[in-house]
Amino acid sequence: MGALKPWHIFVLVAVLILLFGAKRLPDAARSLGRSLRIIKAETKSLSEDDKDLAEKADAQSGRQPLPGDSTVHPTSVHQPGYQPPAPPVNDPVQRVRDN
Repeated sequence: MGALKPWHIFVLVAVLILLFGAKRLPDAARSLGRSLRIIKAETKSLSEDDKDLAEKADAQSGRQPLPGDSTVHPTSVHQPGYQPPAPPVNDPVQRVRDN
């Protein structure tokens, strides 16, 4: 079940000819082909735009912070040799004295 047999195709073509007429079918097929070409070109240009945006994002993430800049940038976390700052040490004796 579900297999397309040759007589199915013949019946489909006969119904299409009866519905649309023999003169309109080539025009319909031609316009369908043009539409598919347009859709293909648009999807290709969209994928190229996505690649361009990804390249721009990669170029921006390659920027280095200025020398002497003490803030931690999100891009510096991914650089080799990065070590996060050590958390401050809380001395319990000092905390009791402060209170």
